[in-house]
Amino acid sequence: MPIKYLTILFSVLVCTCCKQETTTPPTDITINGETIKQHLQELSSDKYMGRMPCTEGGIMTVDYLVDQLKNLNIEPGNGNTYTQEVPLLTIDGEISEHMKLTTPNGNLTWDKGKDFVIHTQRNEDNISLDNSEMVFCGYGIVDEKLGWNDYAGIDMKGKTAVVLVNDPGYGGDDPEYFKGDIMTYYGRWTYKYEEADRQGAAGLLIIHETSSAGYPWFVVQSSWQGPQQGLSGLDRSSDCGIKGWISLQKSQELFEKAGLDFTAEIKKAREPGFKPVSLNTKATASLKNSYKECMSKNVIGIVKGTKYPDEYITYTAHWDHIGIGKVVEGDSIYNGALDNASGTATLLAIAEAYTQAPPERSVMLLFVTAEEQGLLGSEYYVKSPTVPLENTVCNLNLDGVNPNGLMKDFTVTGLGHSEMDNYAKKHAEAQGRYVMAEQEPEKGYFFRSDHFNFAKSGVPALYGDGGYNHMTKGKEYAKALRDSFTINSYHAPSDEFDADTWQMDGAVQDAQIYYNIGYDIANSRDWPQWKASSEFERPNSKLKK
Repeated sequence: MPIKYLTILFSVLVCTCCKQETTTPPTDITINGETIKQHLQELSSDKYMGRMPCTEGGIMTVDYLVDQLKNLNIEPGNGNTYTQEVPLLTIDGEISEHMKLTTPNGNLTWDKGKDFVIHTQRNEDNISLDNSEMVFCGYGIVDEKLGWNDYAGIDMKGKTAVVLVNDPGYGGDDPEYFKGDIMTYYGRWTYKYEEADRQGAAGLLIIHETSSAGYPWFVVQSSWQGPQQGLSGLDRSSDCGIKGWISLQKSQELFEKAGLDFTAEIKKAREPGFKPVSLNTKATASLKNSYKECMSKNVIGIVKGTKYPDEYITYTAHWDHIGIGKVVEGDSIYNGALDNASGTATLLAIAEAYTQAPPERSVMLLFVTAEEQGLLGSEYYVKSPTVPLENTVCNLNLDGVNPNGLMKDFTVTGLGHSEMDNYAKKHAEAQGRYVMAEQEPEKGYFFRSDHFNFAKSGVPALYGDGGYNHMTKGKEYAKALRDSFTINSYHAPSDEFDADTWQMDGAVQDAQIYYNIGYDIANSRDWPQWKASSEFERPNSKLKK
């Protein structure tokens, strides 16, 4: 062989060897299902009293998580401590027994809990609606770019906005119109609260409808009565005073008494150019509040990277649930086994796996507080991160891990937003699974867990699980199980761990894909990016492709 060809061959071999040396070999580390089961049983037991932040059960949960990170010899993630203090304001509002309405065609009296629920985010002793004019404001959306203003031409001072849940695209024929059945942020109750604040309204009432909201009326009753938490230290004096929900049946009754066709008004609200409509009705209701400030905690551990310790793959799972509440069939402890003792337990198992082979980049294990009260722990974290957000490569969020056995699918909530999809597809296929988009996009799950705060801050996020196509029993079986949980156990005392029916192989399957995706990115030089079609983007140009 001529010398020049030997030289070329030698160069190729050298380059090949160099490439092999800088590529981390595939890992054969597997997630321990017994680890998940052990932590799940513990954290969802009555002993933790529903893991409500700022309660004895919440404190016990934080202590348990810190102990587990220490036992794994994982480094603290906030300087020399494993916790980050999250200041919360807890407001316990005693709702008036009735909401009284004066309409053009007679008076109405609504019962609290049954017909309406209200709360406030203001720390004021007494707050009320006193003969407040009710105005139907469509979906409560304002966006100059879209040319959409459901509050056009009206001063909402002293008035109460009545708005529809979800957004105008839901249930329509055009998938491009407000993204069709995929709920946009405009459809989420948090947005409607924020816009009512900006409009200076005295009150806001959202009309509940199960399919549009994504959960039954019982969830509203259990979630929005009793103590409510928010971040402390915020000036809410100019916010909308009373916020809440009214049942679909009573909403229809209200429109009828106001001399309006409910169905026709909804149709108008779905079209551009909608103008708010006075219901010619005055509402009276009140809250008597007690409130206190408390300090809850995020729990943070870090597995240091071997080559790039200042770049982070951040996993999240919320440790909290809603504590002790309304008695249902003799039980008042809302254990939150699936939501989210399962995600918390799974993240501990993933943490255990990472300690066996630390990757090149660092891995953060972030257990956040107060998700159930509005994603508060993750909101606080992204506003006060313990490591720079521009050094956070991506977020992988666990909230409700599949308890129903092996699945063929890995369903990504928010599929199409970012290049995180590519990793999901790669590792799903390696498990013999396929990736699909969320099957209930109208429920707005993308806005309902902690990854959303990372997304809003520019960090590409992944939120997925299996649960729509059972490996042996198919789609209908899987759907029946999910529907049963939503109807009977979501935010209910019956969300309990059952060793006889929960199948840990499905949880292990999802835990493994989360670990594999994170490990892959942690051993690469990739910075996953948002896709051009997404409303999110990285704010810092130094995070290059």
